[in-house]
Amino acid sequence: MPKRTNALNSLSRVERESLAGELVGASIVVTASPGLRAPFAGTIVDESLSTFSVRLPGRARARVLPKAGLEGRIALPSGELPLRGDALRVRPEDRTKRLLAGPRRLR
Repeated sequence: MPKRTNALNSLSRVERESLAGELVGASIVVTASPGLRAPFAGTIVDESLSTFSVRLPGRARARVLPKAGLEGRIALPSGELPLRGDALRVRPEDRTKRLLAGPRRLR
């Protein structure tokens, strides 16, 4: 669990506020993930505590990616942000509370 706290502490206030909202429907570019052979881009179609489901262009079936070790970029209405999956390993419904609370409340 300390790994998650450190990942959340490394986010700036602007990043925390941007990532606290809904991520489903956002464009994502994945540059690193466990078992990833080549970088790819897609759209987030679902999210759980520890995974993102990403639909790649031209494919009907979504690819399920673990958040642990995931790195890349995510395009949100507020702009493009770096994506670190370890920082988002919380339930989607709890992400708003945890990310907006800031690092002091996470101990």
